Amino acid sequence: MTTMLSVNLNAIAMLRNRRDLPWPSVTGLGRIALSAGAHGLTVHPRPDQRHVRFSDLPEIRALIDEEFPDAEFNIEGYPSDEFLSLVVDARAEQVTLVPDDPSQPTSDHGWDFGAQADFLKPIVARLKSEGARVSLFADADPAQIEAAAGTGCDRIELYTGPYGATHSDPKAAAEWVEKLGATADAAHRLGLGVNAGHDLTVQNLPPLVARIPELAEVSIGHGLTADALEYGMAEAVRRFRRACGQDV
Repeated sequence: MTTMLSVNLNAIAMLRNRRDLPWPSVTGLGRIALSAGAHGLTVHPRPDQRHVRFSDLPEIRALIDEEFPDAEFNIEGYPSDEFLSLVVDARAEQVTLVPDDPSQPTSDHGWDFGAQADFLKPIVARLKSEGARVSLFADADPAQIEAAAGTGCDRIELYTGPYGATHSDPKAAAEWVEKLGATADAAHRLGLGVNAGHDLTVQNLPPLVARIPELAEVSIGHGLTADALEYGMAEAVRRFRRACGQDV
């Protein structure tokens, strides 16, 4: 399986929002990313719209429909009524549900599936009835995966933040790769697809992909945007595609 790359546009939107100006263009840089071979675009529309704005969603949808019909729109967020309305209106191919408090600066943990499965089941069913693939944010904990599968979701997204934090500690990095790999193994045994995201880089992606050869997709924003400042968006996408094991 080839691991696909979805480019998270939130960091670009946050930079744009520092001024009351239309640049950097969220859709413009999304277009460059898709032209460079990204499989899709990811956004996380938070309630306070401090990153991607609600008004960005139809523009990104139109970009994909009109210029990149084979690409996917992945929208992630906490499943409030407002969020669910947004993703249904945007016709997201994939919806990634995260257990964020609105005040969190970024996603920093997965669902407690044992405690929250009954909450998630009807939401997953509703989104699937709308034609979306549903992925649930998950910690590196194989014991949680049976309950995750019980929600009816299609995939889990491994929260890789702790792995990203080991950037200067090779021993700890190897330990986290194994924890994430064991969780992916548990998911695959139960028929779930596996995505991953958070603090992934060109350097730490290859070991993860090697340990999880059936990793379906990674969504990357902060590290890719940082690379884009140095290399440009198109080359940053190509660098991350190579790190995913793609021929570029």
